Order: sequence, then structure tokens, then C-alpha cells
Amino acid sequence: MPDMRVSFCGVEFPNPTVLASGILGTTAPLLARVAASGIGGVTSKSASPRPRAGHPNPSVLKWGAGFINAVGLANPGIEAQVKILRETRRLMQEQGSPARLIASIFAESVDGFALAAEALSRAEPDFIEVNISCPNVARELGRPFASDPEDTASVTRAVKNATYLPIIVKLSPNVTDIVEIALAAEEAGADAIAAINTVAGMVIDIRARRPVLANLEGGVSGPAIKPIAVRSVYKIYEAVSVPILGIGGISSGEDAVEMMMAGASLVGVGSAAYWLGPDGLGRIRDEMADFMAEEGFASPTEMIGLAHAPTEDEDA
Repeated sequence: MPDMRVSFCGVEFPNPTVLASGILGTTAPLLARVAASGIGGVTSKSASPRPRAGHPNPSVLKWGAGFINAVGLANPGIEAQVKILRETRRLMQEQGSPARLIASIFAESVDGFALAAEALSRAEPDFIEVNISCPNVARELGRPFASDPEDTASVTRAVKNATYLPIIVKLSPNVTDIVEIALAAEEAGADAIAAINTVAGMVIDIRARRPVLANLEGGVSGPAIKPIAVRSVYKIYEAVSVPILGIGGISSGEDAVEMMMAGASLVGVGSAAYWLGPDGLGRIRDEMADFMAEEGFASPTEMIGLAHAPTEDEDA
């Protein structure tokens, strides 16, 4: 097997695959179980300064090409999340897992993001993911911070000043120009970019004559959004110098390779956990390794950005 290790913001991951936030990241035993599957890192469910109940059911629907959800960022709050992360770290150490731990946060205000980052830093995760891009809570919380470059920069600066940990700012595809938002995050101090969060959408029950989700609209994930995610990562890679965590529609090793060739250094896996299960996510890593062996790649880093056209100097 090729050497699957990758460096991300100076932190070594055993392989490029990462469990995305909001998927199987609700409890310490479940996070540790996923870490034991052979995945390179796990991300906790986004936590806010105060507990949040989320949206009423139905809040998740499996449809023809993935899922649509409006869970509404339900979480137990920061103080409870600190305990969950500490227990996750303890369980991962007991089982000897080399996987990295990413703690995800969100808040209703810039100050709230700073408070959440400072509090979760006490649990000593490897990274803080700054979720400014959830598409299904606009009714309660207003327009996502990721919709505006100035708002993105304000949150990024506040979080950066509140933690000693490297921060990954998670962006939305539901914007006019995601590159402009990525640049604002980078200039404000983001150590890395995560792209993308779910795509805003709706499914209507034609017999009931109304949207299926109680929240009416939600975030689309799964194979349907992979081309959107790949394009977003490709465009961001050409504009920023910080590394990218590519997320969206990854279900196989070949999908993960495609995302890396677009420019991602790490690849997030979310909805595929439904098909593969918490113990099967290592299969994507193995399929990546098989592809690399067949194509002669010694390291995943050799594949990062390969899909980009060469410059004129390289042509020469």
C-alpha cells in the first residue's frame, strides 16, 4: 500500500479521508468507532454556545440522489460538547487510533463564535472548524455569515483571536462567488478552507401538496452535489494559498481522488456513511490506495491539484 499520510496545516493525518461534521459525530463512542474504521480524521457535530433543539420532524429525507436535511443544528451546547470531545480523545487514545479530531462550531453572532472557539479549545482537538454556512436555519438565525465576505472575515478574525488551534472555515455553495468568500476568510487569518456545505433545496410531496420537510427547505447532500463541490474546490484552489478540505458527494476512492485532483488536501465523507456504515469508511481510503498503486502515485499529496491546466512556464 502507498504511504497514505498527508500534512494539513502542519498536522499529519494518517490518510486524507475525514468524517464530515453532522454525520455520526454526536457522541464520543460513535466518533471513536468511526476513527477506528481507518479514516484519517473525524469531525464532531457543530456546537453552539447554548444548547439548541433544532427543527421538528420530518427533518431528514433520503431521495433519489442523496439526502436533504433540515436538522437545524441541534446540539447540546458548548459545555456538554467539551466533555464529549475530551471523552472522544480518551477513547481514541485507548484504541490507538492515529486519526485527528476536528471540533466544529457555529453561533448566532461574531462574539458567539469567539466564545465557542475559546471554550472548545479546552478539549484540545487538533482543529476548530468554523461552520458559517448552514443553509437551513436562516429563518431563526438570519442569512449565513458565509453569504458575505465582510461577515466571513469578521467571524474568522474573532475565532482566530480566540484560539491557539488552526481554524478551518467552512463555506457555502449558495453564494454568487465562493472564491470571493474564500479569499476573505484567508485574508482574515483562516488556516484552511472547507468547501462545501450542503446545497439549499426542497422536495415536495405531490400527494400531500406540500414540502416534505417541516422546515420546508433544507440542505442537499450526497452524490447529487459532487460536481458542485468539485467545481468549488477547483476554483478556490486557484485563488488561495491555504489548504482545502473538500466535501460533497464523496462515496468512493475514485470520488476522493477526483476531489484531490481538483485541489483538496483532505476529503470529507458525509452521506456515504449511510451506505458504508460507521465501520466501513476505511473502504474509501483502501480504494484510494488501490488507485494510487495502479497509477504509480507514491503519496496522496502528488495528486493535489493535478486537474489544473499547466501554466505557460510549465508548458515551456
